[in-house]
Amino acid sequence: MDDRGAVEDHVGGTMPVVVASKTRYYGTITPPGLNVETTVIDIGAQSDDYIVEGYIDLSQLATGEQVIVREYAAIDGANLRKFLEVGFTGPVSEPVIRFHAKTFLSFNLYRVTITQASGTLRSFPYAFVLEVLGTA
Repeated sequence: MDDRGAVEDHVGGTMPVVVASKTRYYGTITPPGLNVETTVIDIGAQSDDYIVEGYIDLSQLATGEQVIVREYAAIDGANLRKFLEVGFTGPVSEPVIRFHAKTFLSFNLYRVTITQASGTLRSFPYAFVLEVLGTA
């Protein structure tokens, strides 16, 4: 039997994995000031393991304006640690940032922030999806 997409249960069998719930996070984020780290999304503990992915659009950046995007994860469920930091200077030739799907255990935490370091404060559209897994 093919068990791709299945998880082992406590007695060694397998159970099909399904998406039990889906939540969309979208809107526009405007940092309140220069050099202020601003949360785009903040995912807390979930009822089961989960997947999160999304996008931020930096097309509003003008020449010379800079932003820093950071991703954090709390692998222990309590202490957020930075695992990615990338700076961008406008204009950005490929302005849509893709946050590839990440799978977390139910107690792990996830956060994305943006900091505008220079220029006129801009608004940045974003869209993320959270898929909480379950078993059939």
